[in-house]
Amino acid sequence: MAKPDSVAFRARDYLSPQHWPFWLFLGFLRLISLLPYRIEMAVGRLLGRLLGVAMPSRARTVDINLARCFPDKTVAERKRIKSTCFENVGIGLIEMAMCWWWPEDKLKQLVEVRGLENLEAVINDGRGAILLTGHFTSLEIGGRLFICCMPMQAMYRTQGNEIWNSYIYYQRARFCADVVSRNNTRQLIRGIRKQIPTWYAPDQDFRRERNVFAPFMGIATATITAGSRLAQSANAAMLPFYPERKADGSGYILHIDPPLEQFPSGDDLQDATRINQAIEKYVLLFPENYIWLHRRFKTRPPGEPPFYP
Repeated sequence: MAKPDSVAFRARDYLSPQHWPFWLFLGFLRLISLLPYRIEMAVGRLLGRLLGVAMPSRARTVDINLARCFPDKTVAERKRIKSTCFENVGIGLIEMAMCWWWPEDKLKQLVEVRGLENLEAVINDGRGAILLTGHFTSLEIGGRLFICCMPMQAMYRTQGNEIWNSYIYYQRARFCADVVSRNNTRQLIRGIRKQIPTWYAPDQDFRRERNVFAPFMGIATATITAGSRLAQSANAAMLPFYPERKADGSGYILHIDPPLEQFPSGDDLQDATRINQAIEKYVLLFPENYIWLHRRFKTRPPGEPPFYP
């Protein structure tokens, strides 16, 4: 078997019947990638609605997350966010096909970049750049579109499904300057010091790592402190990054905000709070595009009851 994080993906290693569902789904994505963009988006929305029905446990997680993060919204408003969130998850799957099989000149027609001067200023100053983002449904297409503008290094977390893990790694490695395991800090720092912009999304519950409970959406949330150490070790600026789907369905806007000032500060809690605030800004602007399916608040402060059953 090929190693899960090996670039050398070999189809012959995954021909047993247990992998046939993967190949069927991959064939489906390949066919969809041949359709016009607006039809692809419609297929994605339909796929997302089906996922919402087929994944009741994830749907319950979305309900819990939205009730905790938006207590002032009505039930109807939260249901609308939930429905659109699942549609966007489906679109995100279809966008992977675009990332993998669309030619670059076709992708470039869909992208508009706002704030590129913020990144260029950091690089011209001789510093590395960390693109701070969250787990939004547009994250995959956002990274691929960014690469149309300049090289990118991506941090990678090993997935649970071996074939899916290996194939996604293989595809990302085709386009990224480097795809680095999140556990390989030295290699990540080397890339940042070479001034390769580095994609970084810390907004998941990594309970086995060093965490502080920093506020996110009004909730004390276990937040890793690795970002501060990474920025300090690589002499890097942390720039919030968000890939927006245009409301009119005509493409995407990549937002690159100015770097966080005086970061890192030397205070882990303060730095984690500022990272969460940067991600929260876009969650509040585009709540239906955040991946609420994650159990983001699984780890609770001592003495607090769990959020999820």
